[in-house]
Amino acid sequence: MSSSPAPCSRSWSISEDSLRRYVQFASESCIQELLAASDTNRGKDSDGWKILTLDNGVEISKRRSGSLHTFRSRWILRSVSPQQFITVANAIDAAKQWDSDLVEARYIKDLEDNLSIIRLRFGDNSKPLFRNREFIVYERRETMGDGTLVVAVASLPKEIAAGLHPKQSNAIRGLLLQSGWVVEKLEDDSCVVTYVVQLDPAGWLPKCFVNRFNTKLVMIIEDLKKLAQACPSEGEI
Repeated sequence: MSSSPAPCSRSWSISEDSLRRYVQFASESCIQELLAASDTNRGKDSDGWKILTLDNGVEISKRRSGSLHTFRSRWILRSVSPQQFITVANAIDAAKQWDSDLVEARYIKDLEDNLSIIRLRFGDNSKPLFRNREFIVYERRETMGDGTLVVAVASLPKEIAAGLHPKQSNAIRGLLLQSGWVVEKLEDDSCVVTYVVQLDPAGWLPKCFVNRFNTKLVMIIEDLKKLAQACPSEGEI
């Protein structure tokens, strides 16, 4: 049996307009899932979330999603506005400050002001779960009617991704099934942040390791908190 997954043998070349329409449609579902996950008024048991840890005001939960789990983290940032947090979380050129395994994060294409295609790459020296993985994802940024900020991120279908950016021969292309931020404004210019992630890094990895990969991504919040608290507010810029 082969020790590595079969490479994608097909790629689709589609127009920018078709790509834009596909991403707008796919991201709408992701946004609704993120908003549902952030809704504190839903019953704790009815939506399937189970709390794993609750420490220093940070709640980490998980929910079974097929053979994998979806992880969710919630926390309150005092004296940090939603815009301060999103500025840090969306600064892909600074992403290595809060994810030490990330080697490269760059924009492939901007489809609209709030809609982009991004490549994330983890290199040879990353931890075993991250080593030589890459992800081709869309990122959609929306401000809801009540001022809540939502950032939805997920992988493109492998054929579309291959057409936009051929996979490197030594890389394993993972799938980010669902990910993103929901940032809600509170009084005194503070905010509550919900982070949701479910992904399959691909390759021949036991499912327990894949779930550890998900857990690790949720744990980056401590570095993000520090960066967001150090980010100047709008009045200071």
